[in-house]
Amino acid sequence: MKNWMRMMAAGVLTAAMVMGLTACGGGSKSGVDAIKDRGVVKVGVKADVPKFSLQNTATGEYEGFEDDLAYALAGKILGISADEAKAQKKVEFQAVNAKTRGPLVENGEVDFVIATFTITPERKETYNFSPAYYTDAVGLLVNNDSGIDDIEDLDGKIIGVSQSSTSKDEFLKYKEANGIAAEPTFQEFATYPELAQALAANQIDAFSVDRAILEGYKNDTNKFLDVRYGEQEYGVCSNKENTELAELINTTVQEMLDNGEMDALMEQNGLTVE
Repeated sequence: MKNWMRMMAAGVLTAAMVMGLTACGGGSKSGVDAIKDRGVVKVGVKADVPKFSLQNTATGEYEGFEDDLAYALAGKILGISADEAKAQKKVEFQAVNAKTRGPLVENGEVDFVIATFTITPERKETYNFSPAYYTDAVGLLVNNDSGIDDIEDLDGKIIGVSQSSTSKDEFLKYKEANGIAAEPTFQEFATYPELAQALAANQIDAFSVDRAILEGYKNDTNKFLDVRYGEQEYGVCSNKENTELAELINTTVQEMLDNGEMDALMEQNGLTVE
């Protein structure tokens, strides 16, 4: 009898705990409401891409097109203007690279990422992506004195690419589609400055990434090869489960594309509007 009573008591306690947890879950804040309560939007951005997102070494501030887009989205979430979001420091930026940006979205350390993140079918299975806010193509930067003038000259050469980027795959697809015989090797680097330094030191023969990013590392000692391939569409990336936040981001990005605000931000940051 005592054992039966203990079992009944345990059952009642378990049921009460389940009901309590269910009640808590039912009253939990949505992704957008949680951000509003926090009062600050956490955004992952690059720190090393001139014109898109570059951390000012003197002030520590992030400056560029994608940072301005982050302020616009933060303003929409918090019910203030983009200028107010910037002035009131309502965006908490976290530097990311091609390898870290996805995991930071997945584990919730950032609310979303705006970091030259190319939209692909495979990535869309894991993350939410906004409509494309910028379209680019992959390019190749080589030293002026390298003797490399076209893509066939890369046979036996080393192409430097960013970790977890699509640059290598796009090169190989372009090579196969166009019957290019060159057989280069690839070396991965964690950051764009490391790639630029490796090119300058002749540790690699070519630096390959999206052309708009390469523009930030173009100088008098290097040149672009006359080739473009692998169109890249950049999207704002958010957690797959946070559908409410994704919908707000998608709507805002599309509005900015339609009303000219996105073009204005590009021009403001020295990017070409096509």
